[in-house]
Amino acid sequence: MAAREGGGDGGSRDAGSEPDYRFTLANERTFLAWIRTALALVAGAVAVLHLVPLDWKDGPRLVVGSVLTAMAVVITVYAPLRWRRVQEAMRRGRPLPLSLLPLLTALGVALVCAAVLFGNVLG
Repeated sequence: MAAREGGGDGGSRDAGSEPDYRFTLANERTFLAWIRTALALVAGAVAVLHLVPLDWKDGPRLVVGSVLTAMAVVITVYAPLRWRRVQEAMRRGRPLPLSLLPLLTALGVALVCAAVLFGNVLG
C-alpha cells in the first residue's frame, strides 16, 4: 500500500505503509489482553482487601492489595503505549520493540502468590 503523508505542517513524511489487518488485529488483541490482566489484578486486590477471609493483620493485607493495584495501574498506562509502539514498528517494517513488562508482571504475581501462600501457612 502507498505511504501516507502526514504532519500538520504541510510537509510530507514517510509514515510507512499500513500493515496487514491481521497483524493490526493481533496487536489489538494483545492490548486487550493487557487490559484484562489489569482488571484481574484489580479484582485480586479487591478480594484480598475486602472479600477473602485471610487471617492476616491489616498491614500485610494492605501491602498485597496495594501491590496488585499498583501493578494494574502500571499495566493500564503501559498497554496503549505498547500498542502504539508495536503498530508504528509494523507500519515502518521495523522489528517489534521488546518489553520487560511481561517478566515484571510474572515476577509481581509470583511474589503475591508467595505472600498469600506463606501468609496462610504461617498465619
